[in-house]
Amino acid sequence: MAQDVDVIRVRTLFLSDLHLGTRGCQAALLLDFLKRYDADQIYLVGDIIDGWRLKSGWYWPQAHNDIIQKLLRKARKGTRIVYVPGNHDEFLRDYVGHQFGGVEIVDRTIHETATGERLLVIHGDQFDMVVRHARWLALLGDGAYTAALAVNTVVNVVRRRLGLTYWSLSAWAKLKVKNAVNFISDFETFLAAEARKQGADGVVCGHIHHAADRDIGGVRYVNTGDWVESCTAVVEHYDGRLELVRWTESRPEPAALPAPRARAAA
Repeated sequence: MAQDVDVIRVRTLFLSDLHLGTRGCQAALLLDFLKRYDADQIYLVGDIIDGWRLKSGWYWPQAHNDIIQKLLRKARKGTRIVYVPGNHDEFLRDYVGHQFGGVEIVDRTIHETATGERLLVIHGDQFDMVVRHARWLALLGDGAYTAALAVNTVVNVVRRRLGLTYWSLSAWAKLKVKNAVNFISDFETFLAAEARKQGADGVVCGHIHHAADRDIGGVRYVNTGDWVESCTAVVEHYDGRLELVRWTESRPEPAALPAPRARAAA
C-alpha cells in the first residue's frame, strides 16, 4: 500500500487560471497539488471558473467539484482565501466586497510578504487590449485555444502510453510564434508599470498562461501560470521566499505497486 506524502506547509499560495468547467483543466494534477500543499492564505488570481465555456455548454465533472470542496474545506479549517476574478469569471466582479463560504472577493489587493515586500495581486486582463476593446476577437481566440487544448490532450494520451512525461503543445507553440512572444513581453511590461504606479515592489498575476518570476526595471514580475498547460503555482515560504512550483516536474512519483506473486505450479 502506498504511503501518504507529507504535506508542505507554506505562508501563502497563489493560483490562477484553473479554468474549472472546461475539458482542458488538469483537475487530477491540481487536486494532487492541493493535497500536498497547505497555506495560511490562498490567493485565487482569476479565471478559476470558466464562465465563458460554461455559457456555451455545461461541463462540470466530479473532479472539478472536488477541487471547489477542497478549497472550501481549507477555508473552514482557517485558511484565508482571497478570490481576485479574471475575465473568464468576470461575473464574480459584481460581488466584489462580499464573502462567500469564507472566500473574500476583491478586484485587486496588496499582499505583504514575510520580508515586507509589497506585491500587487491582480489577474491582469485589464491590461490585455484585445479583451478590453475587441471582446469578439477574444472569444474567437478562446475557441481556437480550446481546440489546441483538445489536440494537446490527445498528444499527451499517446505520450503517457509511451511512458513519457506531460508536455504542452500549446505552450510550446505560443513561444515559437513571434506575435505571441511580443504580446507576453508587452503584457509583462504593463503589469510591472502598474505595480510601480501603485507603489508596490512587485506584481503577482495570471491571465496569459505563462509562468514567470523575474525583474522588470526594478519591479518583481510574478505570473502564476495556469492549470491547463503548465500546471504551475507560486508559493511563499515562511521566510518570505517566493517559489514557482512546476507541478508536473516536482510532484512525488506514485509509489510502485508490488509485483504480483507467481502462482505455484499445480
